[in-house]
Amino acid sequence: MKILFFLIVSAVIPINVVAQTKTDAKDIVEKTSQLYREWGGMEIAFVANISSVKNGTSESFEGTITMKGDKFVLKTPDMTTWFDGKTQWTYITRNNEVNVIEPSDKDLRFLNPMFLINDYKKDFNVSLIGESTSGNAKTAYDILLVPKKNDDFEKIEVQIEKSTFLPARLVATMRNDMRSSITIRQINRSNEADAVFLYPKEQYPDAEIIDLR
Repeated sequence: MKILFFLIVSAVIPINVVAQTKTDAKDIVEKTSQLYREWGGMEIAFVANISSVKNGTSESFEGTITMKGDKFVLKTPDMTTWFDGKTQWTYITRNNEVNVIEPSDKDLRFLNPMFLINDYKKDFNVSLIGESTSGNAKTAYDILLVPKKNDDFEKIEVQIEKSTFLPARLVATMRNDMRSSITIRQINRSNEADAVFLYPKEQYPDAEIIDLR
């Protein structure tokens, strides 16, 4: 499931202020990325919302994602996804089936917010658009990511707490009218064994495996 990111850029700002703001924004996002590398792994509990303005629809759900380097396990009420750095397995609960793929970097951006933060230099222009208060009542930076090239994303807004440099909220506006947000409820440091990120087929003996590689 595609999960992720919100806000608006200020209009008239002197050129020298814009240049400084962009530099500051890159420093902030880089500190978040560096923190993830130093920790080695994270476990995040979140609430996600996916909505469409055109259709007037909205869906919210809770989930967790456990990460270690490029590997992750994402759990939501409808599915569980394992990624070991190369292969991705997605177990769909209602169908009792597992889809197996080798995802591209673009695919992974929809599932793991740290892929976006770690790859921001390559794919996005970054600016600091202000400060706000996070859901944990902490002062936070509001960072805007705009794709350098034509992309599924129109813009992505990331709220990063000033005291910890941990992400607190991500909101993505898509070009297809979809808007996805992730509000992070809790982040803990973790160091899971590599086996955790492999599909545990013994737990799903009757599941149909659909290999799409």
